[in-house]
Amino acid sequence: QVELVQSGGGSVQAGGSLRLSCVASGLIYSAYCMAWFRQTPGKEREAVAAIDSDGNTTYADSTKGRFTISQDTTKRILYLQMDSLKPEDTATYYCAADAPCVPRWTHTVIAGYYPLNALNAWGQGTLVTVSS
Repeated sequence: QVELVQSGGGSVQAGGSLRLSCVASGLIYSAYCMAWFRQTPGKEREAVAAIDSDGNTTYADSTKGRFTISQDTTKRILYLQMDSLKPEDTATYYCAADAPCVPRWTHTVIAGYYPLNALNAWGQGTLVTVSS
């Protein structure tokens, strides 16, 4: 059974940085695409960054240039480095895993065309609060 356990997050002032981690178990990590999503009350969950099994990355326009998704495939850890944080980045952040890692998966997820209930696994979520 695939399990994703998140850590990191918390509160920071605008302009600050935070790093989220997501440790994966119960899967052949190299076969999976991974992504970070966020959600605020009353809004749909949106993808903010995605990475495929070759390390190719795609970002939402709102996070491009400020967020960096990366992974340590040996340790099976997914990261999200968030810099230049803004109050509008305040949300609960979730990591997600999906297989098979098909071509253009990252673009499809970021564009919002991938059904969220089709993703194989989700992390438990972690709150990020950015104050002005």
